[in-house]
Amino acid sequence: MKKRFSLGPATLVTAAFVGPGTVTACTLAGVNFGNALLWALLFSTLATMVLQEMAARLGIVGRLGLGEALRAAVKTPVGRGLMVALVVSAIFIGNGAYEGGNISGAVLGLDTVFPDMPAGNIVWPLLIGAAALGILARARYRVLERVLIGLVVTMSLAFIATFILIRPDLGEMISGLFIPSLPDGSVLTVIALIGTTVVPYNLFLHSAVARERFKGAEDLAASRADIGISISLGGLISIAIVSTAAASFFGTGIAIESAGDMAVQLEPLLGKWSVVFMGIGLLAAGISSAITAPLAAAYAATGVLGWEVDLKARRFKIIWALILAAGVAVSVSGLRPISIIWFAQVANGFLLPVMAVFLLKVMNDRNILGDLVNTRRQNLMGMIVVVVTLLLSGRSLLSAFGFI
Repeated sequence: MKKRFSLGPATLVTAAFVGPGTVTACTLAGVNFGNALLWALLFSTLATMVLQEMAARLGIVGRLGLGEALRAAVKTPVGRGLMVALVVSAIFIGNGAYEGGNISGAVLGLDTVFPDMPAGNIVWPLLIGAAALGILARARYRVLERVLIGLVVTMSLAFIATFILIRPDLGEMISGLFIPSLPDGSVLTVIALIGTTVVPYNLFLHSAVARERFKGAEDLAASRADIGISISLGGLISIAIVSTAAASFFGTGIAIESAGDMAVQLEPLLGKWSVVFMGIGLLAAGISSAITAPLAAAYAATGVLGWEVDLKARRFKIIWALILAAGVAVSVSGLRPISIIWFAQVANGFLLPVMAVFLLKVMNDRNILGDLVNTRRQNLMGMIVVVVTLLLSGRSLLSAFGFI
């Protein structure tokens, strides 16, 4: 009997990348450059599908998470030591910053929906951290998946409804999607849009959860359908945020200090409903990413360190608890979440080509994947992602040092 399709591991990827970082990066892209950078989101969405398909195939066919596969593939002590140091440091620095932004973003959503609640700077972050802790502590993949599917659907409805209400210029959107351009000062924003969509940590997360959800090569078609639907939905949400911000603020000279400002300043145009839609969207995005960021960190770290990769393992729980605690601490510290979030997105954009090369190395290892290693076409698409991100990162560095 033919299996009934259902959303699965790729929904976790969408829940992870459509967080406050995406809302912030997409809002600022729309405010500062209108619809001109939508092509970067189209590229990012397609790149995410390409790389996440590889990660899922690794888990389904190779029965390994990316962290474990890297440890198996890099055999020299020096090479393995460098790889472990890079992955672990990136995880704890990047995911710590991410988690602070995720929780702060959820707080912005609560403050927007309940502006008169005197929760202060401590109560909301603690409540959100406790909610994430409670879900993660259940240590059951199915529970996590169902919660995150619900949150993804909620934020999808919120952001897309706001997009429909604002009625953006479809001609400008089509032009921005299919005609690449780099307006002055836009390179870092493009890197941030790529970094917030093609998140390196999601490669570790997806390979691990696909192994838990699917049984073998016969499930590859279901996994690819899951990726196509879930990642496309995430890309649609991101495009909706950029276009909504562009329609509302591009060319007005209004400064947006946080993603929450977008919801508040849309109120004169759309009334109270815009604030409600954006507030709920921010809250759902923040909570979903606050769950997946610690989970991704735990999968990545335990895999590359050679520890037991299991939701119920003690070391696994310690790692996600440390990331969650760091996020709560950052959120209550008074640091500006917009700066933390922006730094994390740009850092991810620079880290992406390194992780993509690691993934491509593993995906061509017949000892792991047998005959289901990458085809030439899959390798070519993966290398296009690497080359584009390297070119953008190189241009950004040259610009920073005054060479261009």
